Amino acid sequence: MKVLVLGAGVVGITSAWYLARAGHQVTVLDRQPAAGLETSFANGGQISVSHAEPWANPHAPLRALAWMRREDAPLLFRLRCDAALLDWSLRFLRECTAQRTRANMRDIVALALYSRCQLQALRAETSLDYDHLERGILHIYTDRREFKVASAAAAVMRGYGCDRRTVSVDECLAIEPALLAARSRLVGGDYTIDDESGDAHRFTQQLAALCAANGVVFRYAAKVERLLVAAGRIAGALVGGELHQADAYVAALGSYTPLLLRPLGLRLPVYPAKGYSATVALGAQSVAPSVSLTDDGHKIVFSRLGQRLRIAGTAEFNGYNTELNSVRCDALMRRAGELFPDLRAVGEAEFWCGLRPATPSNVPLIGRSPIGNLYLNTGHGTLGWTMACGSGAALADIVSGRKPEPAFRFL
Repeated sequence: MKVLVLGAGVVGITSAWYLARAGHQVTVLDRQPAAGLETSFANGGQISVSHAEPWANPHAPLRALAWMRREDAPLLFRLRCDAALLDWSLRFLRECTAQRTRANMRDIVALALYSRCQLQALRAETSLDYDHLERGILHIYTDRREFKVASAAAAVMRGYGCDRRTVSVDECLAIEPALLAARSRLVGGDYTIDDESGDAHRFTQQLAALCAANGVVFRYAAKVERLLVAAGRIAGALVGGELHQADAYVAALGSYTPLLLRPLGLRLPVYPAKGYSATVALGAQSVAPSVSLTDDGHKIVFSRLGQRLRIAGTAEFNGYNTELNSVRCDALMRRAGELFPDLRAVGEAEFWCGLRPATPSNVPLIGRSPIGNLYLNTGHGTLGWTMACGSGAALADIVSGRKPEPAFRFL
């Protein structure tokens, strides 16, 4: 079939790759001048099956209330007159039961494990170079209550196939010696040896180039104004007065997917969660981690990308606002300084923020929509890079009329 993929982030590009591999004629539309320039540009860099515990869990409501007045809070809901945020928040609360948390975790782990395997196979086939490391991900804890809760979550994940094992402070230091200066702060951790890290932006741009070399057509600087519907099917995508037509359409526009589909009567439970990052160039004498880390209490991750350190995290619910907040940027650097006092950066940190498409459950929306030839691949939240290859491969199966491999609630 002729397939039109809307969006050239990491999820859209992987969708295009696997659709083309399945024999379809693929065209990608994106409003940016190149691939991977929005949410995929400077994210945390983790391929983190171990980060499968949803934001919506039994502990979340009280934490969110406690953080409400903190400008640098790890999870910040800004009070605003926003019907979409209110609806999303009510759905979020419904997902906070222990039963729903476990069901959502099971789905996330299943897709993330599959996706990590797909990424590894793709890397072996194509030799993509994106500063990837296969040194696992270490979660660290500085609060005993957080550590206890996380240990229970790790046990659940092990039951679902994610080898996330609890480790002592001494084991944390053996895994990542750069944490030595922060030893007195640590109470323990957990380690997933099979997790990875890498630069999502470099990956996305290189895979886009491979897609183009294999016949995928790209139309950049092409903002989709609206989708036309006729006889219950998408009849075309309108771009600058020009109608682009195909047999099937894939909506992979991240946080902007609901805005495009709302006029069609589709109300997706996807809301933008603004995340921040700082990228630091490292000097020769820098004491910086080489194992990707997650500081769970502060919702911050650290990933080594060559001679750079990516410090990223937090979530701010503030609509489609993409302005940098200096308080939240400073919080990233302050925490980095507490854990790694000898970081010795070269030059100033490069700050960035992006809108992650979050569902209330953290389970993405993948599969056929109620409109017959319209497919969705969105709602991945903080795990878009982790789930990208698996989501793209599964979606290509669905479009091709095959059953996807992972045990996941596809649409």
